[in-house]
Amino acid sequence: MGEAVNTLVDGLVISDQSGFFNVEIAGGQVITCRLRGRLMEEARSSDIATIGDRVKIQLLDDGTGTIEDVLPRTSVLSRAVRTEGRRGEGSPEREQVIIANADQALFVFAAAQPAPNFKMLDRFLVAGEKSDIGRLVIVVNKIDLLDEQAAHELFATYEKIGYQVLYTSAREKIGVDALRDLLKNRLSVFTGPSGVGKTSLLNVIQPGLGRVVKEVSKRRAEGIHTTRDSVLVKLDMGGYLADTPGMRQLALWDIEPEELDGYFVEIAPLVSQCRFNDCSHFDEPGCAVNEAVERGEIAESRYLSYLDLRIELENAYAIS
Repeated sequence: MGEAVNTLVDGLVISDQSGFFNVEIAGGQVITCRLRGRLMEEARSSDIATIGDRVKIQLLDDGTGTIEDVLPRTSVLSRAVRTEGRRGEGSPEREQVIIANADQALFVFAAAQPAPNFKMLDRFLVAGEKSDIGRLVIVVNKIDLLDEQAAHELFATYEKIGYQVLYTSAREKIGVDALRDLLKNRLSVFTGPSGVGKTSLLNVIQPGLGRVVKEVSKRRAEGIHTTRDSVLVKLDMGGYLADTPGMRQLALWDIEPEELDGYFVEIAPLVSQCRFNDCSHFDEPGCAVNEAVERGEIAESRYLSYLDLRIELENAYAIS
């Protein structure tokens, strides 16, 4: 890289690939940057800079830049990944930040074809609650394949516990205006399992958007560091959409087994009512959570998701 040419400039990280960061600055100009030495050392244990980060960069005379500082984050969506090389400082897992400073996360599932995977949805919601992202939205696509009442009944549990659920059909253009309004001028995570119609929804929101996102993903898949590469796609109406490949295999990060109940919004208020302070909500006597499940106040499907995730975390901590 060349010599510094002027003072620090504010920017937004819009892509992160193999140690190179594309940073958008005022006027829409994109500068390819590397981390300065001090930050590169810190990046061994976690991702110091990633998409969504607000940074200060030093412009260099060759048209590139260096990231000199990363501003404090308002939200951090992360997953656990196995360490590679010098990363992680000897720990078996390290934090991979999928996106920083997202305003909202939209989790897209189909009403049918494929049938919704609620355990995956619950995993996404736990990660979202942990991240401090301000708004978590469940987008139910393909509602044209069911009658409206059946689609609402499928996701009634989530509406009951306070999550916003948006019902859409890319084919029939149902709910598209509401979805567009949600995305406008916001930095959004937009993810979900394959086959739920994300690309079709994106194309209806903005012509060609789904193709752009797919092409970005395809270019990444042809590279080496496919799990680390993340991109923000700029929306014509304002705002950015995060293409987040790491969400497909989301291993929860920095949640200890005994903390998990705090990220299930309907379970958290009952924890203090359990007889034992360290209640795991499996089969302890005087467990307020179990009693609520028996009364039908907590959906059995959500409770079973909690148990599965708790066992997964206990096994992960036992190994580490």
